[in-house]
Amino acid sequence: MKKLLLGTVALFVVGATLPAMAADLGARRTYTKAPEYTPAPIYNWTGFYIGGHIGGAFAGDNSIGTGVTASNNGKFLGGVQAGYDWQFAPSWVLGIEGQYSWLSGTNQSVTFGAPGAVFVYSDNQRGLASVTGRLGYTWGPAMIYAKGGYAYADYSSSLTFNGVGVSISSKSDGYTVGGGLEYMFAPNWSGKIEYQYYDFGNVTLAPGFSAKNDEHVVKAGLNYRFNWGGPVVAKY
Repeated sequence: MKKLLLGTVALFVVGATLPAMAADLGARRTYTKAPEYTPAPIYNWTGFYIGGHIGGAFAGDNSIGTGVTASNNGKFLGGVQAGYDWQFAPSWVLGIEGQYSWLSGTNQSVTFGAPGAVFVYSDNQRGLASVTGRLGYTWGPAMIYAKGGYAYADYSSSLTFNGVGVSISSKSDGYTVGGGLEYMFAPNWSGKIEYQYYDFGNVTLAPGFSAKNDEHVVKAGLNYRFNWGGPVVAKY
């Protein structure tokens, strides 16, 4: 009888202590899978593009009314461009671009000389064109670049001496250098701001009279890029 009583008491004590022991063990821990690493996108500049631009052109010399342009007032310009870029290293871009800009308000003239010997120079500068190479450095969607190459001035001019036409020495071919910043703001689209300097040498208007034929151009442009469907993601 005593053994039965002791066994019953022991079972009761064990049953009473089990919930307390379970509580001491604490709640069961749960584990979640770590999020996957997503590498930063690498923007790809390789491919053809076409676009347009607007801006202003300013003559660079004012010795006799800036020679070919006959005024140092800024002129509005608008034009088109097309080119190809090749991203040959993680951060370097090599390209070639052709462009043409139409100029406004270019029918101008300048008078110089002395009483009895009056020269009148007239100029109609219709546009500026260039074919340039460019080298850029890119980080993410932005690229800074330098450019340079061949330039062409689309203009006609004339010179008179006391109302009689005389020959004039000038040229349409020259060179251009410049640089800018371009940014990919959406798939297949990029915008840019750019500066270019055009130099076409000196214009000999008359014995002892010459002027520099050059232009400073500032413009903003928009390009549509082919073969670019978005950023390329690096794989590890």
